[in-house]
Amino acid sequence: MDKKNNGCCLLMILLIRMAPTLSSTVSYTDPTLAPVATEHSAIPQKIVDSQFKCYERMNRTPPYKKKGLFCNRTWDGWLCWDDTPAGEFADQNCPDYFPDFDPTETATKYCDKTGTWFRHPESNRTWSNYTRCNSFTNEKRKMVFILYYMTIVGHALSITSLLISLGIFFYFKSLSCQRITLHKNLFFSYVLNSVFTLAHLIAVVSDRDLVKNDPVSCKVLQFFHQYMMGCNYFWMLCEGIYLHTLIVVAVFAEEQRLHWYYLLGWGFPLVPASIHAVARTKYFNDNCWISVDTHLLYVVHGPVMAALLVNFFFLLNIVRVLVTKLRDTHRAESNMYMKAVRATLILVPLLGIQFVIIPWRPENKLAGEVYDYIMHILMHYQGLLVATIFCFFNGEVQGALKRQWMQYKTQWGQRRREHCSTRSTSYTATSITEVPIYLYHHDSSSEQFNGKYIDDSELVALKSGETSA
Repeated sequence: MDKKNNGCCLLMILLIRMAPTLSSTVSYTDPTLAPVATEHSAIPQKIVDSQFKCYERMNRTPPYKKKGLFCNRTWDGWLCWDDTPAGEFADQNCPDYFPDFDPTETATKYCDKTGTWFRHPESNRTWSNYTRCNSFTNEKRKMVFILYYMTIVGHALSITSLLISLGIFFYFKSLSCQRITLHKNLFFSYVLNSVFTLAHLIAVVSDRDLVKNDPVSCKVLQFFHQYMMGCNYFWMLCEGIYLHTLIVVAVFAEEQRLHWYYLLGWGFPLVPASIHAVARTKYFNDNCWISVDTHLLYVVHGPVMAALLVNFFFLLNIVRVLVTKLRDTHRAESNMYMKAVRATLILVPLLGIQFVIIPWRPENKLAGEVYDYIMHILMHYQGLLVATIFCFFNGEVQGALKRQWMQYKTQWGQRRREHCSTRSTSYTATSITEVPIYLYHHDSSSEQFNGKYIDDSELVALKSGETSA
């Protein structure tokens, strides 16, 4: 999970940093100098703080004791560099002072063989290489916005599909069972998690003024975002526990006490989320709690990672039992393993195992981009995947929908036949009563029959005919 939330938070941080926040002009041709401040701006406080910490660290660190020449520790205007052996490169992540710098890239500084820091041939000043820090800015900006909109669309589709699934589960009482009850709670946690994620991305991340003002509301939103993320993963753990109990520990397969699942799924995540909020307020109270540069996040991420590891164990054990049972039925090997693979692929999104299977981003640029796209699909479209697999592709759900459709068609056909029959009867009666009277009318001097005129007797007969019809 750490990967999931860190990926989402990295997206937020990158979007914030890409917004123009400083009006100072910086000379990138000689980045060892402090930024040149115009009359409209000042040197960022972050650089001053970093410089102070650098000198503190240099005074606190013991002298270099290794043999051979070396370059002395130094502050180059942006970053702090430790003692470095002659002939070697020192490297560290780029600073995050400027909106067009990428902190995931690397800055380097070369200590030549004479034990002095490299000097730029043009300026003849000691020089650190920050060219990679903003070398792919446009490409990365484009990719970040693609990932941002992928995230928005993914959560919107997930909410829609999950709400439809919940409607189906609640409407068809024939589907009610413990397994479906767990699905309902998991789907509901997905919906709430997606709602708070969208609210955080749209209302907080895209509004730099809000982050700057740091209202209490954005921290409350972040608290619920962390809490719902924890609920989401612990309901995945509940699904894992239930399936493992059902398939592996068959003794308790018939009835399980669901109140323990409710306590684990909705209750337990409140503990780390609350501890994180209190600790964040006291020790790392940054604006809107949006920064990921704090170990306090492990208060929330640690239990989630533990839940994913437990689910990973459950998945392996379930597949092991499945393969054993299939082997006992003497099925063909290829058929047996195909069923095991299919079961694994189905359970992976349900249990969130993808974050354990592929936890690290590759260093290669192309592989890293492919990884980002794959993980964003698995992270932010997970609700859509789970709703599709465990509701729309579920045989019981499809059977219930088919029965409901057939029942509707039967009722609709019956109502139509009744309607047509009523219309036919009404048409017949109307046709009779609307026969032109002149067809039966004779001269007024016609003879009387039983004391009535002929036309009166026809009308009486017609009225009696209408009644009988």
